[in-house]
Amino acid sequence: MPQTLSATEFLKAPGVILDVRSPAEYAQGHILGAKAFPLFNNEERAQVGTCYKQQGREQAVELGLALVGPKLADFVSKAKALAPERQVRLHCWRGGMRSGSMAILLETAGLNVSVLTGGYKAFRGWVRTCLQVPKPLVVLGGMTGTGKTMILTALAQQGEQVLDLEHLANHRGSSYGALGLGPQPSTEHFENCLATQWAKFDPQRRVWIEAESRRVGICRLPEELFAQMEQSPILEVNRSRTERVEILLAEYGSAGTEALIAATQRIKKHLGGLRAQQAVELIRQGNPDAIHLVLDYYDKAYRYDLQRRSVPIQSVDVSGLSAEQSASCLIERANQCQF
Repeated sequence: MPQTLSATEFLKAPGVILDVRSPAEYAQGHILGAKAFPLFNNEERAQVGTCYKQQGREQAVELGLALVGPKLADFVSKAKALAPERQVRLHCWRGGMRSGSMAILLETAGLNVSVLTGGYKAFRGWVRTCLQVPKPLVVLGGMTGTGKTMILTALAQQGEQVLDLEHLANHRGSSYGALGLGPQPSTEHFENCLATQWAKFDPQRRVWIEAESRRVGICRLPEELFAQMEQSPILEVNRSRTERVEILLAEYGSAGTEALIAATQRIKKHLGGLRAQQAVELIRQGNPDAIHLVLDYYDKAYRYDLQRRSVPIQSVDVSGLSAEQSASCLIERANQCQF
């Protein structure tokens, strides 16, 4: 019989992870590194579900067998190609018939199979539990254009533990944050990514995280993590307005005019009608002064957020410094403050 494992055991076990749920379920969220290995495609899953509701379990099982039967040999050959060492971990939604049936097939074909008890639903429980575990956070603050993302990368390169929310969400966090990037993950999968990274951190060492609102684009931060961020000390980086404009030009300068205008229009209510109109006209002219108008709004919002916090805040001037130099300064300050 295939071995059954808890979520913690399953994640640590050897072998490729095969997710036998439908493509739509996989796209909504999955275990990092898992391969899509659907027993049913989206249409077939819907057919079986409808049959179960209208005719009962026995008829649904018979329909499932009829749909899966012609695919059995293909399943085996694909699994062997994905797992040359013949070690496979399997899961479906709740650890039911889909993973059980696939496990029996692959074990019969000579593979060593482990099944996740409770399926993906159990993994989602592990995600929630994992994110509740506190870690010593240091929040990296700073106004828009201070290069926080580049500094986080440099901190990681210098051996610090870093949770890069914008990287995991595939979004830079502002109205302009999606420019030049691909689609974002669902909030569910964003949480999966966060928890997987969170579980790897040494609980005795600090974790750097960028100051963010509750949402990064469409991805919503888990309440457990956001609450920790709200209570953690802040190291704020400062740069001159000129440097910040240069950084933003380098980051967004290649974006198309219409995309920049659309992003500006999304914050029209906050900018004010006249300022928004001026910014749009400057963008059409290719005039970087548009950035100054937009920064006025973002700076005001940032100051408001900073003032409402009741946590230690240390400022570090990184004007003229590279990301690597800035990271070194921040590490030194964090050590001095015993963060």
